[in-house]
Amino acid sequence: MTRTSSDPRRPFGRLITAMVTPFRADGSLDADGAASLATWLVDKQGHDGLVINGTTGESATTTDAEKDTVLRAVLEAVGDRAFVIAGTGSFDTRHSVELTKAAEKAGAHGALIVTPYYNKPPQAGLIRHFTTVADATGLPVMLYDIPHRSGVPIATETLVRLAEHPGIVAVKDAKGDLAGSADVLRRTDLAYYSGEDSAILPLLSIGAVGVVGTSTHFIGPPTLAMIEAFERGDTAGALALHRQLLPLFTGIFRTQGTILVKAGLRALGLPAGPVRSPLVDATEAETNQLLEDAAAAGLHLGTN
Repeated sequence: MTRTSSDPRRPFGRLITAMVTPFRADGSLDADGAASLATWLVDKQGHDGLVINGTTGESATTTDAEKDTVLRAVLEAVGDRAFVIAGTGSFDTRHSVELTKAAEKAGAHGALIVTPYYNKPPQAGLIRHFTTVADATGLPVMLYDIPHRSGVPIATETLVRLAEHPGIVAVKDAKGDLAGSADVLRRTDLAYYSGEDSAILPLLSIGAVGVVGTSTHFIGPPTLAMIEAFERGDTAGALALHRQLLPLFTGIFRTQGTILVKAGLRALGLPAGPVRSPLVDATEAETNQLLEDAAAAGLHLGTN
């Protein structure tokens, strides 16, 4: 199934969450749990889309077969009513192509391609990497610019060049360079999605269209309300919601996003399970702090 947005400015909608990958108590993949969690996020929390097998989905410690299984489970559960974007990037161009082709075969609606991490390619290498992947697929591609993890930023001029590729349509922006992002938005038609929850409102102010979030596992509806308030010109209302949600926008990253999302989902009785090594599950103190951060944002993490 090919899924397209009714608004080309927002190719994947506005509210997207980078979903965790549920595991069973023994650490094995819980595909049924993934389908259930995806259904809750889309049908109960109003998400336009989900990223599957991203960083928050523990892509570093799932096999290619597990990636395919969880993607297909989520597509079957919500693919008729939400955008399902597969995280298919790696630090190996050939492997990224293989993962992207597999995601397209499974029926994904888009691909999220992270900057190659650890090997620190130059900008010429980034251009070749991203265009090679985009050339190999018919899926619309969202670039993921996150230099504090990858070690390399996608430079402004590189983004402008990549925007010329018809298959590269969006950016998940976690670079923290508002001026640079504004310049890319001025010079291209790329759709920008905030990759940092606390930066959604600042990025909206320069032309971003939405978020690929982490804390949005729990605060999707008020986050969407903030985006909608800004879009209709209610900047005071958007700012009030930003300030209300800020404790969880930032608190979800006190230790590591996946760890705390899974702790919060367990508190709600939703599918999550443990994290895989080298991550470690939240301590009691970390979980209690998360509950306090959620309460400060107006959310009770206790019942679903």
